[in-house]
Amino acid sequence: MTMPTASNSLRFDGQVIAITGAGNGLGRSHALLLASRGARVVVNDPARDGAGNSAAERVAAEICAAGGEACANLDSVLEGERIVEAALDTFGRIDGVINNAGFIRDRAFHKLSDAEWQAVVDVHLQGAYRVTHAAWPHLRQQNYGRVLFTVSAAGIYGNFGQANYGSAKLALYGLTRTLAVEGARHNIHVNALAPIAASQMMGSRMPEDWQARMTPAAVSPVVAYLCHEDCQETGSLFEAGGGWWAKLRWERSAGAMIGAGEKLTPEAVVRQWPAATSFDAACHPGSVEEGGMMMFRRLGLLS
Repeated sequence: MTMPTASNSLRFDGQVIAITGAGNGLGRSHALLLASRGARVVVNDPARDGAGNSAAERVAAEICAAGGEACANLDSVLEGERIVEAALDTFGRIDGVINNAGFIRDRAFHKLSDAEWQAVVDVHLQGAYRVTHAAWPHLRQQNYGRVLFTVSAAGIYGNFGQANYGSAKLALYGLTRTLAVEGARHNIHVNALAPIAASQMMGSRMPEDWQARMTPAAVSPVVAYLCHEDCQETGSLFEAGGGWWAKLRWERSAGAMIGAGEKLTPEAVVRQWPAATSFDAACHPGSVEEGGMMMFRRLGLLS
């Protein structure tokens, strides 16, 4: 494993990064930080305030007023190709995508409507797919790219009333893992981050005395590093909030086995259940191949 090294300043000079949902909260914070480090930012957000003012245009203007470079894009993430076109038309290239756009429509599962399910899945999963899919050929062609998917603890752990949100967010981790494999030979690194912050979407759920610590700005430095050319992480899942961050991984028990001479019955499964569910001798397979090989060796199919 190669350990990361910290240079005096992690810069993004010459790079173009598209950030969805960047008009407020986490996305805005990411955009401001990356722009301050030299990135040219496509600030995507279709939102407008009550007076009709564009959130994306406001953030892009804020960046430009501070001496940075940015353009605003007001398209839906479901028109992901138009967001990528904005990067190409304005700056001539695209080097990274931060999929941050989203909202919640919480409802207990037995009350959840098809429309509430679909609306959340469309933006969080389908939208992230469409933006990334549009950028992918350009990243492959230039043999470089950084992609970050914003996921959620609701998908990692489950949370009441968030079947739609949690499902879409954990699906993005599956996409992360696959794209990390496909992007490896083209120097495209893909990761997933579950942030916790007092953002527009989550701030009302957080005690007031926590909010000063749990700011979007406390997450953005981790985002910046994951999107930097020096970062060699790929296919990884992180949580971050308040200046804390951690990496997560799958864990598998050693498992149990019904012997070749035994009958494969539900009763045999019950007898072996304590061994199969104990993590005393756990392992951490990191790929389809590694996970399969561990099982095949246990079955005696491989030496």
